[in-house]
Amino acid sequence: MNVPGVFYFLLAAMLATYAVLDGFDFGVGILHLFVAKTDEERRTVFGAIGPVWDGNEVWLIASGGVFFFAFPNAYAAALSGLYLPFMIVLWLLVLRGVAIEFRSQLDHVLWRAAFDTVFAFASTVMALVLGVAYGNLLRGVPLDATGFFQEDLFTSSTGRGALDFYTAVIGLFAVVTLAAHGATYLVWKTTGPVQERSKAWATRLWPVAGTMTVVTTAATAGAAPDHFSTLASRPWLYPLPLLALASAFVCRQSIHQGHEARAFAASSTFIVSLLFATAGTLYPVLLRSTNDPAFSIDVTTSSATSSLTLGLAILAPALAIAVSYFAYLYRSFRGKVQPDDHHHY
Repeated sequence: MNVPGVFYFLLAAMLATYAVLDGFDFGVGILHLFVAKTDEERRTVFGAIGPVWDGNEVWLIASGGVFFFAFPNAYAAALSGLYLPFMIVLWLLVLRGVAIEFRSQLDHVLWRAAFDTVFAFASTVMALVLGVAYGNLLRGVPLDATGFFQEDLFTSSTGRGALDFYTAVIGLFAVVTLAAHGATYLVWKTTGPVQERSKAWATRLWPVAGTMTVVTTAATAGAAPDHFSTLASRPWLYPLPLLALASAFVCRQSIHQGHEARAFAASSTFIVSLLFATAGTLYPVLLRSTNDPAFSIDVTTSSATSSLTLGLAILAPALAIAVSYFAYLYRSFRGKVQPDDHHHY
């Protein structure tokens, strides 16, 4: 059995799970100032994500642990080369958590407005930063012969930065996609004016997300054409881009027809399809070098196979427990947000 390959796709699955689950949290944050006008409506929005938002972030932590254990060389190179963006991610996660937990600690309109703004800002920038990171993964990073790289935040005279035109386009795509995903989640979980405004935003945003899928695909063809040569040699990947576009259409239609759970499933499928298409075209590469393909880091430079086999034996039951817990959690909080579900917020 190709144990490093199993860990590669387990890591991809865990990151896709994080993108779906915490992605709707980000989307709700991006839109909540627009879909909720009164304090009661905003408390309803927070009540929709309140029972699950912190649990969703477990998948990011778990993904980091698996990345560190299975692929330490790639982990070391990524965190050292993109140190500043990673610090920005950590601060944004802190700001989001503080905003959610502190907004109702003081019963004052300015206090709540301030933390609502912080929540919207942190969620929007977080979605942008995750998109930029995704763009860097697609395009590649300037790994050298030592197996490390250093990339500034912005492009300068010393070299290309993590944020340039291409990665900014991918970042904007992530903001639009997660906003549409969050709006779809609110359609599923809320009623009344919040749900109606969320429907309006979702039906506007999904066509934009579908169009941007085509735009970003074309941009990637120019920035990293190797993805498409790999795609051509792996027919099992062909359905994934088509599934993503079909999911955007199904999501919008399902919202119009009142099939809210189906809409959220289609929204989740859109995200998962794109991420697995990326993982499939990258494999076995973890970090692609833009300097020389020989400098790229792939699954063959991972931990020893014996260690990975033992780790897989430990990880499998742990993942089963985590999945079972999340299934129980979401089942426990199924249905629409009720008036007494958001008293804390």
